[in-house]
Amino acid sequence: MENKLIKTLSVPISAALIFQLMGCGTIFYPERRGQRAGHIDVGVALLDGIGLFFGLIPGVIAFAVDFSNGTIYLPGTAPILSLRQIKFDPKHTSMAGIERIIKEETGRTVKLDDPNIKITKLRSKDEMMVCFAENAQAQDSRLSLLK
Repeated sequence: MENKLIKTLSVPISAALIFQLMGCGTIFYPERRGQRAGHIDVGVALLDGIGLFFGLIPGVIAFAVDFSNGTIYLPGTAPILSLRQIKFDPKHTSMAGIERIIKEETGRTVKLDDPNIKITKLRSKDEMMVCFAENAQAQDSRLSLLK
């Protein structure tokens, strides 16, 4: 009797666990890996949620994997970089003064004579956003000083 029950339940349980594994956004959308934020893909969230019906652990693992990989987020929906404008008098500010302003505002030490730093004179925030788009490979934090 017990052996028949185990055989009967093993097929649906195995199918459910395989379906839950296949519903993971990491498997369906590997190109989404690395996203840090955005709108959640409802389809992936529902498929991960199905894992909760088969047990708390498979469902939680599916959500944890998708959130940690970033595959649960829809592409192109990450929040836009927030910018803060810092005004200063460029005629009376040296490079060392700008480095000090950056340190005070961000807590990061910057050397403007570093060869990896690009200094561009911009007249507006719109021009700055175009410059950021053109230099998208610099994905870390960005700081702009406008006069």
